[in-house]
Amino acid sequence: MFEPTMIIAAASLVGLAIVAWALLRAWHGWLALKRQELERFQTPGNPDEGSSLGAARIEISDLKERIKKLEAIASGVDL
Repeated sequence: MFEPTMIIAAASLVGLAIVAWALLRAWHGWLALKRQELERFQTPGNPDEGSSLGAARIEISDLKERIKKLEAIASGVDL
């Protein structure tokens, strides 16, 4: 009545369904996390102004550039 190939096929299908469900839940959780991050960085006063996230990224890149220059000076390399 139940052949081994049918049992393996049914078990594989159930396993695939479980993995797909788990991945879907993880995807929704990740989207919710990103939505919270976006809401956290919005300015409360005027939503059209945007956030200060761009300015922070520029400042971080400037600091990284300064660190590279200082490391070059410390190692004796001319820029």
